Amino acid sequence: MNFDDTPQEAEFRAVARSWVAANAPKEFEEELSKSSLGRIKLARHDMVEVGKAWQKKKAEGGWACLHWPKEYGGRGATPIERVIWQQEEGVYGKLTQPFQIGEGMCGPTVMAWGSEDAKRRYLPKLASGEEIWCQLFSEPSAGSDVAGLRTRAEKKGDNWVVNGQKIWTSGAHYSDYGLLIARTDPNVPKHKGLTMFFLDMKSPGVEVRPIKQANGMQEFNEVYFTDVVIPDSQRLGAVGEGWSVSLTTLMNERMSIGSRLATGVPEMFEFCSNLMLEDGLAIDDPAVRSKLANWAVKASGLKYTSYRAISALSKGERPGPENSIGKLVSGLMLQDIATYAMDLEGTAGSLTGTDEEQANGQFQQMLLSSPSMRIAGGTDEILRNIIAERVLGLPGDIRVDKDVPYNKIPTKGR
Repeated sequence: MNFDDTPQEAEFRAVARSWVAANAPKEFEEELSKSSLGRIKLARHDMVEVGKAWQKKKAEGGWACLHWPKEYGGRGATPIERVIWQQEEGVYGKLTQPFQIGEGMCGPTVMAWGSEDAKRRYLPKLASGEEIWCQLFSEPSAGSDVAGLRTRAEKKGDNWVVNGQKIWTSGAHYSDYGLLIARTDPNVPKHKGLTMFFLDMKSPGVEVRPIKQANGMQEFNEVYFTDVVIPDSQRLGAVGEGWSVSLTTLMNERMSIGSRLATGVPEMFEFCSNLMLEDGLAIDDPAVRSKLANWAVKASGLKYTSYRAISALSKGERPGPENSIGKLVSGLMLQDIATYAMDLEGTAGSLTGTDEEQANGQFQQMLLSSPSMRIAGGTDEILRNIIAERVLGLPGDIRVDKDVPYNKIPTKGR
């Protein structure tokens, strides 16, 4: 591994750093820096509107969706240049949260499976922040097992009519378009009867119901479809090929999530350096120091595992399973760190607002948000299966419904 920039990378980094210094909305820097993990929010401004303004400025400067081809709104940059940009963008990258699903998952799927007309119509507006996309995959009875979904699409002339429900759809309440996978043939095994579409989220029959989360945010939604009409021209891939198309989305999702991991370790060190216990500063307590040392070792392992992926990108190679491993480790770390911090706070650990003196409620928000980190982009169990089967070469998990037609699988309430 070589962590040093090449001369070309160093030049790119200098240009990126200079542009960010000259154009970043510095009025939000302090607030973004203090945003607690799992709760990125601006007190007096709408996050989506501020994000759109920053995304537009980046697009005008040639810094949006760097790795995309220029004709689709990108820069044609290399993967390592994209990593360098993310490093230099720093806290301002939080402003692009509303666009991460579109840029990291939906856009690459349209690019891989869409028509040339669709690419040129939708991708530049996605890159510039003019249009926001969401991902309509999970359902109440099909979360980790996406192929078990029930939302159906029936062909009628040149259109498809969709009925069903999706859940946990991030950003659906402010999205313009959505990537939708639906069942088009119930008479074949579940993975073979799916088809992928994209649709206008303002279409008649689409109803979005926000879900109030435990941390007070409303980022997730239920989405209902009642006789929603989608033109066949908005189909991605062949009929029945939806599972193959979805793998493009899911692989990009895990790469996207894995590339922006947060562990809570820096926040925990700062907290323990200032927290007074009965016998002095928390960081001077042997038990606390032992916990911190353990997390520091794990965080270091994640850091250098990430560097290994970055080093591979720099040499034009394809990274291995590093991001899946990182997501698996960091999600559990977030929960452990938040729980321990609240234990150290004592009775103050029951406070969740920013008036809490010790840590402004950041660990409470971290704990309430951490379960989603262990679910989004594949649950811990799914990732362990992937690592076991595809990396370590262990025997595959037993799948009793693998070759059974979907409509023959025993279930309740279908």
